[in-house]
Amino acid sequence: MAVLKAVVLFILLVFILPTAATTVWWMLQERPNSWRSADWSASGVLPVVKDADDAAVYVMAARLGGLKGAISVHSWIVTKEKGAPRYNRYDVVGWGNPVRRNGYPADGRWYSNEPVIMHAVTGRQAEALIPRVEAAVNAYPYSRAGDYVVWPGPNSNSFVAWVLKQVPEIGARMPPNATGRDYAPGFFDIAWSPKTRDLHVTLGGFVGLAIGATSGFELHFMGVVAGIDVTEPAIKIPAFGRVDASILG
Repeated sequence: MAVLKAVVLFILLVFILPTAATTVWWMLQERPNSWRSADWSASGVLPVVKDADDAAVYVMAARLGGLKGAISVHSWIVTKEKGAPRYNRYDVVGWGNPVRRNGYPADGRWYSNEPVIMHAVTGRQAEALIPRVEAAVNAYPYSRAGDYVVWPGPNSNSFVAWVLKQVPEIGARMPPNATGRDYAPGFFDIAWSPKTRDLHVTLGGFVGLAIGATSGFELHFMGVVAGIDVTEPAIKIPAFGRVDASILG
């Protein structure tokens, strides 16, 4: 009984309270009433194409719409071939055929929420990676209508996580508040990635952990993540996201 109480207290302090606090903060923000009234236009976060001749790969994210935005971001991948006149955007949505190419502006707002560039690769390295990114997009195993599941996945963040696993040389890390990023099929999955030097264990995407050079140390509970990053010092706060140690002083 004492052990059970300790576990419940741990879950309350580490996962539930930070998630609740983030939810209260999010509810106080001004948001559109529906997707029809939301702003989906280009944000200007990405460089103007005519000013950026080099090849590029970007991993981007923005908060979800409605109350879901308190918990998670929506992520996507953007590429641009060397000298190309436009960007290509790849993301997954929950209606129709999930995988979309250029369904929205490359740096478009998501439900009026401003996107951020989580990671960028440019130049010759990006030029070499783009064909592999496109191959991974085409090979995504949950690309049929009906495959999308909001929680625990596979969803939009599961898609980006899949591409990054297939092309680890991109070097990007999924944000801790990208619910669905840790999805794995079946009830139990354990995986070791020699390229990222990470061990990942999950029970259906509901409970799990990750430990390694890229992930640091993470605990996963019902889609939210708590943990620490050692190589790039930071704290991972459930629902809120990553807070760099430099900000904390």
